Amino acid sequence: MSARIPLPAHAEPVEVWAARALRFAGYAALFGRRDAGRDTIRPGAFARALADLAAPIPLLWQHRPDLPIGWVERAEEDARGLRVIAALTHPESAPARALRHGAVSGLSFGYRARAFHRSRQGRDLIDIDLFEVSLVTRPMQHAARVHLIA
Repeated sequence: MSARIPLPAHAEPVEVWAARALRFAGYAALFGRRDAGRDTIRPGAFARALADLAAPIPLLWQHRPDLPIGWVERAEEDARGLRVIAALTHPESAPARALRHGAVSGLSFGYRARAFHRSRQGRDLIDIDLFEVSLVTRPMQHAARVHLIA
């Protein structure tokens, strides 16, 4: 499942800020890998949330809602996990510099589990509400990382 997300209106024309935005691609979640909180995301867990998107997914700094740094331009499930393409709207900001210099490369997401199975090993997440994607220092899934910066 894939979602192309309309970007929000800004004070300046979208062409202006979009042209200077720092873009990256990466995986905010990986399927079949238990994270540090003992959750495992199953393929298809994001399908409903992506199909029902009514607003852009915010890109936050370290999961802080008071520090929005951009928007997810595209989110899709593939065989590996939840792949995102996102834009940092201020390419000279501290988060953008940290990303460019390799000081931060982790990705994570804010969610609510709508359906899951619990076992002694943890939870298998089957259906997830997706609220945000974050650029983070330490992702719960160690391999959830940015893999391309443009």
